[in-house]
Amino acid sequence: MKDRVAIVTGAARGIGAATAQVLAQKGAKVAVSDIDAGLIEQVVATIQQAGGEAAAFPCDVSHPSETDKLVNDVVSKYGRLDILVNNAGICPRIPVDEMTEEMFDLMFNINLKPVFFLTRAAANVMKLQNWGRVVNISSTAGRIGAMHNSTVYSGTKGGVLAMTKSLARHYAPYNILINAIAPGTVDTRMFANVAAETREEYVETVPLGRFAQPIEIAHSIVHLCSEETTWVTGATLDVNGGVVMV
Repeated sequence: MKDRVAIVTGAARGIGAATAQVLAQKGAKVAVSDIDAGLIEQVVATIQQAGGEAAAFPCDVSHPSETDKLVNDVVSKYGRLDILVNNAGICPRIPVDEMTEEMFDLMFNINLKPVFFLTRAAANVMKLQNWGRVVNISSTAGRIGAMHNSTVYSGTKGGVLAMTKSLARHYAPYNILINAIAPGTVDTRMFANVAAETREEYVETVPLGRFAQPIEIAHSIVHLCSEETTWVTGATLDVNGGVVMV
């Protein structure tokens, strides 16, 4: 991936931070993006200390004006854009009867809206190069439905899968490959507020018998961003320890 330029959203921690680090290890120049400006500076510092190239680009992905600016700023700095990882997401665990319209809209604005608007902005650059890779982060919740008070979250992640397929068809003539990753439960902050007994119950449903580490998801993401991936688009790669087998 030498000299490829990548944007990773939601890169302040967890899967996003791990993906940014692996991309940099492979030689990409990485735009590390998140709403938390302080944390992405730390991720950038970690990448640079390891000999990689990265820069911080704070962005609230729920606003298309900001995602358009993100693409423009990255292209202004690096002169091109080759890879986009739509990883930003939230998963507040709210029972159906307690869900508010405000929270419903916020989840769709962060988890699904950027998959369309940021991908469109990035693809407009990739089209000129006749090369691009986009990986959208979904979830097993988007495959099989809600667990642990995450009904609306599962709806956003199911939408990610459908939109991935449609965008893949649209941009295929430009050699832009658009795929999705559907992780199972990953040991990140997003799952940290789940009760211990619930975590134990969930582990029992995983054939491999444990949660994933962010780096394990990151390697699958980076594979779909690589030069070696040339004949896969509109696909969903399940990385879930065997919970979902399609």
